Amino acid sequence: MLAINESLDLSAFDVAKYFIWKSSQEKRPITNKKLQKLVYYSYAWYLASNSGKKRLFPERIEAWIHGPVIPDLYYQYKEFGFGPIDPRLGAEEGITGNKKTLLDEIWDEYGKLDADTLEALAHSEPPWREARKNLDKDEFGNTEMDDSLITSYYSSLKEKMYE
Repeated sequence: MLAINESLDLSAFDVAKYFIWKSSQEKRPITNKKLQKLVYYSYAWYLASNSGKKRLFPERIEAWIHGPVIPDLYYQYKEFGFGPIDPRLGAEEGITGNKKTLLDEIWDEYGKLDADTLEALAHSEPPWREARKNLDKDEFGNTEMDDSLITSYYSSLKEKMYE
C-alpha cells in the first residue's frame, strides 16, 4: 500500500475529469460505469509500469458486481445513473508528462469500448475475479482489489506485448 510519506499529485477525481474532458473533445459521451473502468485501467497500467512501487492515485479500488469501482468517484457521479456524465464537468488541467501520455494511451485503447465491454473485460481478469472469489455473480461486495495482483497481472500483459 501507499507509504506514509509518499505524496501523490493526482486523485482519482483528476483522472476522471480528464477522461470526461477527452470524451467531450471527441463527442463520445461517457457514463459512470465506463468512467470507473477507464480510471481503473489507468491505475492498473501505471502501477504495473512502476513495478508496483508507485500508485497513480490514493483512492481505494473495490471489486463490485459491475467490475472495479472507486467508491468515492462512483458517488460523485451517481446522479447521472446509466446516462452520460455532463461533459462540462471535465478538465484537462494538472495532468502532464508521463501521466498524461499514459491517460491518452488508455483512452486510445479502452475509450473506444462501451461500458458493458469494459465490464466484461474486467470480469475476465484475475485481479477482479480474485477479489470476488467468495461471492456469487450478483452478490454485493466491496473487497479492495490487491495492488500486488494488479501489478503482477498487468506486468505479465506488458511483457507479452513486447515479446
